[in-house]
Amino acid sequence: MVRQRVTITNPTGLHLRPAGIFCNTANSFKCKVEFEYDYTRANAKSVLSVLGACIKKGNEIELVCDGEDEEEALRAMVDAVEGGLGE
Repeated sequence: MVRQRVTITNPTGLHLRPAGIFCNTANSFKCKVEFEYDYTRANAKSVLSVLGACIKKGNEIELVCDGEDEEEALRAMVDAVEGGLGE
């Protein structure tokens, strides 16, 4: 299991479009990809879970990847978030 904290930089947080990119990135890996925010853990492969977390600009989340391609998944997720998730 690998984990890393990242800060959301998108001006409007994880609304539908960046949440879709976030989930598509997570879904491209076999391992379990989750994130922790505000004492809860959510499935990063589910748009509803991501939207339900109500993550805003400046919020810090912790990405957690567990499985055979966990290192690559974590790197891709961090790059996607730090790259602004298409915004």
